[in-house]
Amino acid sequence: MTNASTTAYKYRWLVLTVVLIAEMMDLLDSTIVNVAGPALAAELSASSTDLQWVIGGYALALGSGLILGGRLGDRFGRRNMFIFGLIGFTLASLACALAPTVFALIVLRFIQGFLGAMLLPQGFGLIRESFPPQEFGKAFAAYGPAFGLGGILGPVIGGFLIQADLAGLGWRAVFLVNLPIGIAAVLLSLKYLPKSAADKSVKIDLIGAILVILASGLLVYPLIKGQDAGWPLWTYLMLVGSVLVFVIFAMMEKSTKKRGGSPLIDSAIFKKRAYTFGLSGLALYFAGFTGIYLILTLFLQFGEKFTSAEAGLGNIPIALGSAIGGTISGAFLADKIGGRFTLQIGAFVQLVGVGLMWFAVPSLDNFSIWQMVPALVVSGIGTGLIAAPIFDTILTTVEPNQSGSASGVLSAVQSVSSSVGVAIFGTVFFKFALVGQADAGFRNALLVQLVILVLFAAVSTVLPKRSQH
Repeated sequence: MTNASTTAYKYRWLVLTVVLIAEMMDLLDSTIVNVAGPALAAELSASSTDLQWVIGGYALALGSGLILGGRLGDRFGRRNMFIFGLIGFTLASLACALAPTVFALIVLRFIQGFLGAMLLPQGFGLIRESFPPQEFGKAFAAYGPAFGLGGILGPVIGGFLIQADLAGLGWRAVFLVNLPIGIAAVLLSLKYLPKSAADKSVKIDLIGAILVILASGLLVYPLIKGQDAGWPLWTYLMLVGSVLVFVIFAMMEKSTKKRGGSPLIDSAIFKKRAYTFGLSGLALYFAGFTGIYLILTLFLQFGEKFTSAEAGLGNIPIALGSAIGGTISGAFLADKIGGRFTLQIGAFVQLVGVGLMWFAVPSLDNFSIWQMVPALVVSGIGTGLIAAPIFDTILTTVEPNQSGSASGVLSAVQSVSSSVGVAIFGTVFFKFALVGQADAGFRNALLVQLVILVLFAAVSTVLPKRSQH
């Protein structure tokens, strides 16, 4: 792993700026397409399954490649891999904008996600190389607002770009927005990122990386295709196969470490009961978080015939609530009562928000977004209460020298579970929406979210009350 810098790099704040730009590009691309569903259906004849692949395929490729991306950064240098990933991600965005068919767009979204996996893991290493330890807190504190801002801007920017139909580009403009951002970030990276030495002794476990990608694909593919296919035997066999491949991967990583090799992850982290349960909680949280807010946007567009811009604006109450919850949690709540109780309070507040959303959508008749605003704000507060402490709370369950491997796994699980959330919630929603019952689809999605939140609260009881280090 890259050692932390003991002195301050002259251009460290520019380094932080570039890293945050990259994070924002990823966040924008994770959410900006959410409002493009009707436009893609109209122009490219995209089916409901296609829409789930366009949205979830990106997260799947990103998550399954993150651990490999981190190791490649160790091997070839953080700066080199960051610039490679940034250039590739920007070019992939252009290619997505030029996609002639929905199949081409899905393939390019996978490529874009994988290039994002080469880019994003380098950010933490670059910050640690540039900042002295006493400034780490200030540097990493900027991630929270950036995460929240990306969640706000994605649907809103996407909605207005599609609605404006600039130069007749329609949905293609949501990908082109990355071009000026990416070019500026590349120029800044070439000039200001610190030179980082490559470690030629690091061996890349390609077989392990392939197993992670295979297992993730076996998990998500049947969840997206199952309903269209009528849930035949092969869908269940693929889900079982996913578990088996993950088990094989874990056994191989353990064996590689025993032989003195370079595994993708430190398998010892999974001996920590609290970490393993925390990982499950993280997967539940992001599957529910990504899925339910996607379904909200789809409900507004397919059920209530909102324009893309109106649907984007419909996400603002959630964003405001998330900002409030994150501020409360990060400023004092997590320190006062501990991470575990903060997560459980967040789950309870989200449950209240889910209940309010249920009663706010009795039917498609006489619907107004204003009747959902209180529910969305409450749900957003719960989301923010959880988002602020969840990573730190889980990482305190492992030893400091395991934090690099543990955080890499957390990031990968975050993205893959987001893809799973898109698949599950999308399947539930479209089962009803495609027969003109979008309101029923939305309410059934809320029931799924209710179950997820209850499981999350139960799993979080295993986490420590306070930091163990």
